[in-house]
Amino acid sequence: MDSSVTQLRHYCNSLVQYSRRKTREVSIGGVRLGGDNPIRVQSMTTIDTMDTQGSIDQTIRMVEAGCEYVRITAPSLKEAQNLAEIKKGLRARGYSIPLIADIHFTPNAAELAARIVEKVRVNPGNYADKKKFEEIDYTDASYEAELARIRSKFTPLVKICKEYGTAMRIGTNHGSLSDRIMSRYGDTPLGMVESALEFLRICEDLNYYDIVLSMKASNPQVMIQAYRLLVQKLDEEQFQPYPLHLGVTEAGDGEDGRIKSSVGIGTLLEDGLGDTIRVSLTEEPEAEVPICIELADRYKDRLPHDPIPEIKHYPINPFVYTRRTTHEVVNLGGHQVPRVIADFSSKEKITPASLFSLGYHYSVPLDKWNITDMACDYIFMGDQSIDFEIPGTLGLIYNHATWLRQREQIRSYPFLKADDYLNGAATSDKINFIYACLKDLSGPLIEKLNSDRTAVLLIDSYNKHGYAEQRRLFVELIEHECKVPVVIGRAYRALTTERLQLYSATDIGGLLIDGLGDGVFIAAEDCGPDKVVNETAFNILQATRTRISKTEYISCPSCGRTLFDLQETTAKIRSRTNHLKGIKIAIMGCIVNGPGEMADADYGYVGSGPGRITLYRSKEVVRRNVPAAEAVDQLIGLIKEDGNWIGISEKL
Repeated sequence: MDSSVTQLRHYCNSLVQYSRRKTREVSIGGVRLGGDNPIRVQSMTTIDTMDTQGSIDQTIRMVEAGCEYVRITAPSLKEAQNLAEIKKGLRARGYSIPLIADIHFTPNAAELAARIVEKVRVNPGNYADKKKFEEIDYTDASYEAELARIRSKFTPLVKICKEYGTAMRIGTNHGSLSDRIMSRYGDTPLGMVESALEFLRICEDLNYYDIVLSMKASNPQVMIQAYRLLVQKLDEEQFQPYPLHLGVTEAGDGEDGRIKSSVGIGTLLEDGLGDTIRVSLTEEPEAEVPICIELADRYKDRLPHDPIPEIKHYPINPFVYTRRTTHEVVNLGGHQVPRVIADFSSKEKITPASLFSLGYHYSVPLDKWNITDMACDYIFMGDQSIDFEIPGTLGLIYNHATWLRQREQIRSYPFLKADDYLNGAATSDKINFIYACLKDLSGPLIEKLNSDRTAVLLIDSYNKHGYAEQRRLFVELIEHECKVPVVIGRAYRALTTERLQLYSATDIGGLLIDGLGDGVFIAAEDCGPDKVVNETAFNILQATRTRISKTEYISCPSCGRTLFDLQETTAKIRSRTNHLKGIKIAIMGCIVNGPGEMADADYGYVGSGPGRITLYRSKEVVRRNVPAAEAVDQLIGLIKEDGNWIGISEKL
């Protein structure tokens, strides 16, 4: 990896010691954010803002679920005005929850809302700009003229916020960067950061500092890189250390939304970044709150943790994805996609039916295996045995002593502890899995691993700060130019299925985001069905975009702007298209972020008016004002036109 980035780690206090970034404290209706305050939890109403009673009732449900701030959309003056009625109704029922007005396109609504609620969120991509996907060739002078125009539009809001003691979130969204930013910086994390800094400079010039910043994207990799770069830029340009609002936008629903959110939010929390979090699910807003709490609570007792050796030179660029270079061993490492290892070591008996949960479906009449897109690549057997012929794509890993007794079995490989490997234990001539934690990574072990083209390192950690410890292990390998493939292993016990998804996505996903890891091994004892554990591993790889095994849905969480039932529509589209491996479909409730997110999706389904849908191919509009009753069929027709449709019978 690029040696020029060895000192780039200003985005966090420490790469080895858990330490929250100390930020400026901002008071939002008396509920303080940043500083030494806990990580705050928030969500957003999904009901029409003009439905006063419905907004009040939904807000109360969110508060009772644990929400500390509630955001409500105000797309025009009438909604901004109605915030006063919603606030009045909440106060009358004894709820003092701080309210946040969500603003897009309408400065006059923001200026009114800032006089009513405790905080306003503005999107620098569309507060003073319209998105037309135009590439504009700016001179320095013409660009400065644009900044002057933005200043004149934004300054009145800043002055009102100062007068009323209203806080502000400057919230960049990857899906709605202005044409001006796109023309100068491109569709990049740097463009996202600069979009916010342009507005932040105006605030600081006016001596206004009650600010929260965010860098949201539906792609966790882009989101993580943007937040890291933002913190680095704040320090470099000597801005105040403003608190951060974390979130992956349009994360989707179910396990996909939870895992994608955990990869993005959890990776940043691990490095001490983040003062408030929102998980954007295509579900009821009160369902988001427990997920936020689960993610935040992991860091209440992170200290003290076992010490991790300091990193003197950091060889990983945290702002650009580069996969660690490894040599290829069978189907691990090199240019191979990351592999998945399932754990069957505690099974009493393993039959062909046992493999159904791992993606291998045995047909008795046909005497053949059907292999799904989420079929694991290896099974860790421990000391178990099987008495049937395994599928041709599957490998079995045994504890060393057991492997010695059945080493002639087809595609069986040994699992060795580092000491046994160093001491000359018998090995396979094809592939050997060497188990090690950071403390085991001695010079002789690294030297032998690097010269052994059959070795794969399977790493583990029992440190409370395991993500950082495993990252430290990778740094050690890189510094010694050791190119052995590495499987990231983590063990969990007695967790709920949801907690397993959240924890493993954080612990493993952040490493994959930084190009580290050639495989995943989740050992989950009493954490749910084998099928769920196996699919969790694949979903982590999907969320980090390191291995695509199914259709990806970019689905917004709904809000008062939404023009159709997002949950029902998402479920309908999923049921018709979820067999299309590798296709990305965006399902967006309105036009605010829709066109921008189309750039990252193959197809887009966007609400354009009551009962009307606009269909996109990437960011290009292909069908306007389609009746909602026909829109899903027309979306499928579009996919078929492009030759990207595979019938379910063909897939099987």
